[in-house]
Amino acid sequence: MRGGASETKVHYKGNDEDFLVFVDSKDDYNKWVSDKSTPLAQVVSVFEVFTTHKQGSQGIYEAASKAMLENEFGTHNSDDAIKQILEKGVLQEMKFPERQGNRNDANVGEYVGR
Repeated sequence: MRGGASETKVHYKGNDEDFLVFVDSKDDYNKWVSDKSTPLAQVVSVFEVFTTHKQGSQGIYEAASKAMLENEFGTHNSDDAIKQILEKGVLQEMKFPERQGNRNDANVGEYVGR
């Protein structure tokens, strides 16, 4: 992630796997929680459910298979699983600090040409 960026996701700890859904913002997510008539397209960044294979919300993200969704949520439909994750999961927001100092140490100094 670039400096100054943020990542907002909803983490759901399932029986066999941990699942994640990325959302556009905390405000959009909270609006959807209080008003389910808000279209999911205004809340969800990517219409895909990710799993971290029991590594919490910080593991390596991998797309959840239809079998994983079926086992955990009783459906292989990702939209239905996303709704369940948004309803039962925990919102997590990370902000990445701006970079400070030199961005490319190899370019420090003067160029001496021929």
